[in-house]
Amino acid sequence: MGLLVEKDGHILTLTMSRPEVRNAWDDDFHQGIVAALNEATDDDDVRVVVITGDEAGGAFSAGANLKKTTTHSTESTKAFVKKIRRPRQFAPNLIGDFPKPVIASVNGYAVGAAAIISLSCDLIVACDKSEWRLPQVALGILPNYGGATRMARYAGKGMAMRLALGFPLKAEEAYRIGVAQWLVPHSELAAKTREVAEHIANLPPLAVSLMKESLSRGLDNANIQDSSLTDSYRFMLLELTKDKEEAHRAWREKRKPKFTGD
Repeated sequence: MGLLVEKDGHILTLTMSRPEVRNAWDDDFHQGIVAALNEATDDDDVRVVVITGDEAGGAFSAGANLKKTTTHSTESTKAFVKKIRRPRQFAPNLIGDFPKPVIASVNGYAVGAAAIISLSCDLIVACDKSEWRLPQVALGILPNYGGATRMARYAGKGMAMRLALGFPLKAEEAYRIGVAQWLVPHSELAAKTREVAEHIANLPPLAVSLMKESLSRGLDNANIQDSSLTDSYRFMLLELTKDKEEAHRAWREKRKPKFTGD
C-alpha cells in the first residue's frame, strides 16, 4: 500500500503500510516521509507528527525488503555521490531538522531502517510488543544514516554497539535505559500516543519549535556556554510572541489558554 498520511486536527499521522510483508521498508516509505514532512513544515495546522506501522502488518516495520534484488545495492558512484549531497532528502536527517516534534509509536518489531527512523524521532511511545533490531552487519553492511550513533546518544556506546552487532533490544529494557519514554500494553498504545500528541499540540507552537531546535543544536555543541547564549536569543524572541502573552494572561486568570502560533 505504501505510506498512509492522515491529518486529524493538529496531529499528522504517517503509517507505514505494507501488511503482507510486515510493513517492510521500501523507497516509498522513505520518499513518502520526506514529502509529508516537507509539506507539513509550512502547514501551521500541523503541530506534531506521529510515525507508526499498520496494525494489520503486526509490526512497526520489519526493515528492508530483502526480496527485492535491488535492495542494498548502489546504481553507480556518480548516482550515490549526487544523492548524499542532498542530506535533507534522507528521512532520518529530515526528522531531526523538522521544526515540530515527531513521535514514534512503535507497535511491534522495528528492524533496520525502521529502527533508525524511530531513533531519529524526538519521542518514542513503546508497547510490550516493541523490539528494536539492527541486522545490517550480519548482511555485510552497517546501520546507515548514523543509526548506531543515534542509539549511542540515547544509551551510550556499549548499548549502541550491542544493538548494531545484532543483539535485539526489547521493550522493557528500551524503556529502562531511556530509548522509549513511555511503555504501555499494546492495547493501550494508540490511546497513549494520542494523549502525548494532543498534549504537545496544545502547547504554544513557536515555543515547542524553538525548544526542539535548542535541544537538538545543543546536543551537537560541546560548549554549554555557547548553547546558553543562543538560548537567550530564542528566549527573547518568544517573549515577543502573542502566545507568550496569552499563556501568562491565562495563568493569571486561571483559565485554559488558547494558542494561535503567533
